[in-house]
Amino acid sequence: MIFRKAIKNDVQAIVEMIADDKLGKTRESFQIPLPNSYYRAFENIDADNNQELIVVESEKGEIIGTLQLSFIQYLTYQGGIRAQIEAVRIRKDQRGTGLGAQLFEWAIERAKKRKAHVLQLTTDKKRPEALNFYKKHGFIDSHEGMKLHFN
Repeated sequence: MIFRKAIKNDVQAIVEMIADDKLGKTRESFQIPLPNSYYRAFENIDADNNQELIVVESEKGEIIGTLQLSFIQYLTYQGGIRAQIEAVRIRKDQRGTGLGAQLFEWAIERAKKRKAHVLQLTTDKKRPEALNFYKKHGFIDSHEGMKLHFN
C-alpha cells in the first residue's frame, strides 16, 4: 500500500468513495463524467500548501482510501497549528480490513511531522460507527460542534 498526495486522475475514485454512503448519496453528484466543480475544488486544494488530499493506493494501483488533512495556523496556543481531518473514506470492499486504522496512524504521524499541537475531526451524529472508530483511535469528544449552512 502507498499513502500519497492525490493527483487529478484520482478525483473520480475519491468522489465515488465520498458519495458511497447514506449521507454522501444525498449531497454528492457522482456521475461520469464528474461535474467540473470537483476538479475546480481539487485544483484549489492542490494549490494550497496547508491542504493535503491523501489517497491510499493498493498494490494493483487502485485507490482504496482517502482523507483530507488541513493545517490551520492560528494565534492561540502561542501561534500553534491545528490539523483537521475531513472526508475519511475507505472503499466499500476494503472496509473491515484494518486499512482505516492504518490511514489514521499515517494521518497522526503526518500531523506530528507538520508540528501540529492537536489533530481534530468532526463526524455527523448520524454516523455512530464512525464515532466509535475515532474513539478507538484515541480521539475524545471534548467539544460540541455547530454549523450554519448557507444553501
